Amino acid sequence: MRLRSRLTALAAGLVLALTGAGLTTGAPAAYGSVQQMAAAWAPWTAYATGAVVTYNGVDYVCLQGHTSQPGWEPPNVPALWKPGTGGGTDTMAPSVPGNLRSTGVTASSVALAWNASTDNVGVTGYNVYRGGTLVTTVTGTGYNDTGRAANTAYTYTVRARDAAGNLSGVSNSVTATTSGGTGAPGQPGTVTTSVTNSSIALSWGASSGTVTGYRVYEGSAQRAQVTGTSATISGLGACTTHTYTVRAYNSAGESAGRDATATTSGCSNPGKMAGAPYLYMGWGNPPNPGTVMDATGVRSFTMAFILSSGGCNPAWDGNRPLTGGADQQAINTIKSKGGNVQISFGGWQGNKLGPNCSTPQAFAGAVQQVINAVGPAVVDFDIENTDEFENYTVQDRILNGLKIVKQNNPNVKVVVTFGTTTSGPNSHGIRLINQSRALGVPIDNYTIMPFDFGSSNIYQDTVNASEGLKNALKSAFGWTDAQAYARMGISGMNGLSDQQEMTSPGTWTQIRDWARSKGLTRFAYWAVNRDRPCPGGGVVANCSGIAQADWEFTRITAGF
Repeated sequence: MRLRSRLTALAAGLVLALTGAGLTTGAPAAYGSVQQMAAAWAPWTAYATGAVVTYNGVDYVCLQGHTSQPGWEPPNVPALWKPGTGGGTDTMAPSVPGNLRSTGVTASSVALAWNASTDNVGVTGYNVYRGGTLVTTVTGTGYNDTGRAANTAYTYTVRARDAAGNLSGVSNSVTATTSGGTGAPGQPGTVTTSVTNSSIALSWGASSGTVTGYRVYEGSAQRAQVTGTSATISGLGACTTHTYTVRAYNSAGESAGRDATATTSGCSNPGKMAGAPYLYMGWGNPPNPGTVMDATGVRSFTMAFILSSGGCNPAWDGNRPLTGGADQQAINTIKSKGGNVQISFGGWQGNKLGPNCSTPQAFAGAVQQVINAVGPAVVDFDIENTDEFENYTVQDRILNGLKIVKQNNPNVKVVVTFGTTTSGPNSHGIRLINQSRALGVPIDNYTIMPFDFGSSNIYQDTVNASEGLKNALKSAFGWTDAQAYARMGISGMNGLSDQQEMTSPGTWTQIRDWARSKGLTRFAYWAVNRDRPCPGGGVVANCSGIAQADWEFTRITAGF
């Protein structure tokens, strides 16, 4: 999605100085030259662009005004904060620590080790995170995390730091389960599903430790309790989608949950996904998804973006750990209300996995880390720009990787999202479609982004672009109109686009109704963060730039 990169670049190019009575526009200054005394960063605090805070001994400069939340610590959200250099000249971060691994567990401890990072001046230590929370800083390449509960899974990441306070990207994550003891059981294994018109059957791998039985939840409501490793939920409506969480339990408590999403049969269009607008927790004053769900009835969100934290290691926005931060909190909220999530990889800009993972197998492995950590219903690959969309070596690497992802996760839908012209996919998009057919990649949905192409009639241009996609799919696969529509999606942009194209709530309703009438199976827009009114506000991160009701585009999307 292009707006994110353009607004982030705009924010990085503006420095507003804080003065006593309020904000005044100051001359641009190097972030590293900030000399004011910095207050400690704190959650639930309003920060203006240019504000300076300190966190773990490092000064940070605010790139974009926002109200902080737990999990938005400055090192975790580079879209909001940039490290200062403490008056020095070293701005180069260390390399990412390699091969983080567990070297042993006891009932109350987890031993970790990793490969050393390098730095242009010198590495001074390593930050160790448990579940996204900083545990300690050590000078060596190992740490023994003590005081842990028995039979419990813990997830760790590591970041290197240097004397100037520069932090590396996030290492690969590693999950280790403590042994023995009388604690709660370990997390159940992967859940598989089978369906009828009125039921969903679940089965899963057994948990470690002492297990009394298993409970199956839908949101916060318990649907089943069994002693074995399978359960069937009956009495469901035809063509209804449900997300379940399986937890093992004993007298000490419940394990971590394992999620699965399935749709009962009986659908006229069995591949249809719920309307799922994009939600980005690193940008644009992200709302609480629970508040949006209660106000609009939406039950699915596309969570953006998974990037590389260095090499073939996935992280939210390339910096935030997969678990334990604001992203996981949002996903937990969505699932607790019976919703599900799509996870988006890539986007217009950033350090992406496609160019960084050297083989299809490595790319699929990185995606699998995310699936294991998050439990999505859908994985969405935004293949854009010259580094992925127009680089055919990388395009093929991603496509071959998606074959492996689908083989290992048959219940997770695979979507590819890419740009378009007003008449349909350009040559790179046509090549992507034809190559997916040649390589036998089982893609569930091809979604186009019909905006930022100079439209004066966004409804008609969206219809024309979609018809062009339909024709390309028919040509590649030999499908009928209905078969092609059933593999298509639209991802629009609410309010004003980067090019000042205007999509009003009325136009978005027209586009939704056209998509429903043709049997399209995915409907999204960029982004919930912008689904707020600010007529005359321009193209900004936290509102649409037009007159509208709060969450109006999300309410329309929920009706898909």
